[in-house]
Amino acid sequence: MKRPAELEHRLQQKLLLARSVEGDRLMLADEVLRAALDGTRPLSKLEQVALQESPLTARRLGQLAHARRASANDAQWGGSVGMLRAAASDSALATLVTDDRHWSLHFVAQDGAWRVILQLAPDAPFAKALLRAEAPLRVRDGAGEIMLEGGLDADGECEAAWPFAAPPADHLQRYGARFAVEPVRR
Repeated sequence: MKRPAELEHRLQQKLLLARSVEGDRLMLADEVLRAALDGTRPLSKLEQVALQESPLTARRLGQLAHARRASANDAQWGGSVGMLRAAASDSALATLVTDDRHWSLHFVAQDGAWRVILQLAPDAPFAKALLRAEAPLRVRDGAGEIMLEGGLDADGECEAAWPFAAPPADHLQRYGARFAVEPVRR
């Protein structure tokens, strides 16, 4: 249930946006409005007045905010977790998948060592935005140790040498059989 102050604020917004001003036009460029939404550049006093006096500009700000939220929802991803589901031997452990099915970890034996490959599911709702952003990612084991860190390539994969002495199945079993894929905060 919405609080009375929140309802009053929303009503004031609707009234402001619904009003009509003769000769109204866009008073601020989209770049200025986007910068204000992003918090990279606050509006000056004159720009604030222009926004308040121009319902058309205020509606445009609302459209940009809505588009930004919709885009953020597509790209909204804060992390995924997964678990080693069966008592796998080194030879049986080939792929692990996160609970949300957006990521898979592949383990490949190569020249007496292991490689780990993180792969993004192409149908993940945030896949396009994440690939476009070239955001760095990391995979941690159940103890919080980094198993892999880096950016995704154009195919949605990131690959690295296995960083631990124990083979992947043994290592994961030792640390709770869990892993997490997460964005690296800059």
